[in-house]
Amino acid sequence: MDKKIILEEIKAFLESDQILIDEPLKNHTYFKIGGPADIVVIPESPGQIKRIIQLCLRESIPYYVIGNGTNLLAADEGFRGIIIKMAKPFCGARIKENRICVGAGMLLPHLSQLAFKHRLTGIEFACGIPGSVGGAVIMNAGAYGGEMKDIISRAKVITSKGEEKIYSKEDLSVQYRQSMVDTEDIVYEIELELKPSTEEEIKRVMDDLTAKREEKQPLEMPSAGSIFKKPDGHYAGALIEDAGLKGFRVGDAQVSPKHAGFIVNVGNATAADVLALIDQIKQKIKEKFNVELEQEVKYIGGNN
Repeated sequence: MDKKIILEEIKAFLESDQILIDEPLKNHTYFKIGGPADIVVIPESPGQIKRIIQLCLRESIPYYVIGNGTNLLAADEGFRGIIIKMAKPFCGARIKENRICVGAGMLLPHLSQLAFKHRLTGIEFACGIPGSVGGAVIMNAGAYGGEMKDIISRAKVITSKGEEKIYSKEDLSVQYRQSMVDTEDIVYEIELELKPSTEEEIKRVMDDLTAKREEKQPLEMPSAGSIFKKPDGHYAGALIEDAGLKGFRVGDAQVSPKHAGFIVNVGNATAADVLALIDQIKQKIKEKFNVELEQEVKYIGGNN
């Protein structure tokens, strides 16, 4: 990739403040880990997204879509290609009766508050999840018995071929921590179908879930949320704790002493530290309980 030539083409349809060059990905991930991406772009419209993807297709440039970077581990070497960040320009919302059409860049806590103000229930489970709506659809984010699949009506997407499509709930085929949306597809708007309720009841649920998170999760430390998917018949955090790995660390990556399902960055952890810790956890759990842990956090970069 000839960065100079590519940048000239990008500058033809993006403003200078929408383009970041050699940008450290640690500035865009909750883990606070990650080397420089060649180019980070922050599109403001579906049309700009299409032009970016078409450019990447034509020039065979790798790209990756991120939101708030909450479920992401970026390589120490960074990312060779273009990072497309769905941010503030895609944070708008429209509400009609019990339906909310929301941009993929809106953060889940903000969406939860919006629903609360309009007395709509169903999204309370996400009030403490720091990710964006687009990433939540891709991953089918969930917590405390609620999941995105329960409330999605449809999603507007720009595919990896640069085509605009509308996926229905059935098209999305949402399953545990995944949907049919490819990681190279870009969700830019989602329609959610909620139910009417009262402010008192919604607030009660949100306050209860917030208290549980603050009590049990290491919210004060940089992390990527739950590092492993829930294995059949088990809880990853419980297995890791039972294996005596709470507080175990490699470099500055540590199994949280507060919740063993989280790995936290206690200082200047590298992606290599985190990956080495993940491998040791997997090996220990396999040896002790004969359970294969599957990584939930997404790893990007390195050799792409």
